Amino acid sequence: MRTVTFAFTGKGGVGKTSLSAALIRLLSERYPDKRILAVDADPAIGLATALDMKPPMTLDDVRLRIAASIDKGETADAIDLLSEAKFHLLDCIAERSNLSFLAIGRPEAAGCYCKVNAYLKQVLETISGNFDYVVIDGEAGIEQINRRVMENITYLVLVSDGSRKGIQVVSAIHHVAVNLVKWEKAGVIFNRIRSGFDPPATQEIPPVLAVIGDDDAQAQNDMQGQSVFSLPDDAPVLRGAAQALDALLQENGS
Repeated sequence: MRTVTFAFTGKGGVGKTSLSAALIRLLSERYPDKRILAVDADPAIGLATALDMKPPMTLDDVRLRIAASIDKGETADAIDLLSEAKFHLLDCIAERSNLSFLAIGRPEAAGCYCKVNAYLKQVLETISGNFDYVVIDGEAGIEQINRRVMENITYLVLVSDGSRKGIQVVSAIHHVAVNLVKWEKAGVIFNRIRSGFDPPATQEIPPVLAVIGDDDAQAQNDMQGQSVFSLPDDAPVLRGAAQALDALLQENGS
């Protein structure tokens, strides 16, 4: 089974989580017979609210259990936890209809457990293979690209507002990702754009997938703490996400 993976990244505060959630809603509604995994890889844990799905535990909870055993020198316990990591990760998944949700959790605590995190990353990749579509709401900025958290994906989706800083961040992410990430197609979504905006024509960023204006419905939705499934079908964020999805899937026939 081919797993199609979408990875969203960009500067903080540009609506990356809202767009991730919008695309997840579209996939779940368009393909009710497909299994979809939503991964909240942002320590801010906003995707849980956007989807109204709260897992019983996070990947970081599992990591901390393993790290605590290593810290105490309880090697046998750590080995047991590692061998059962996949089982514990299944406990992290919340499910509703054809949608499953997994949260990475809090930022790293003091100390480095790179080998453990690498192992958990491999287990996550194994779990992802059981799904038709995987949507990753990545951490803001470039760090997860540098750490190769999102190393082998189908579609790299960069999100920016119309600011110079936002465009610089997606350009930097794209530049680093060219060397560190394998993808089939990449594109940019410009979000929260006012009239008169002209997307920059430059090789520093991939092609533009969609340009989305101010979205009062989404803003109101956020203030009320409602999920993306409460938005009207004609909400700009949903129409923009649909445009981007069509642009990505059209060429590859996914």
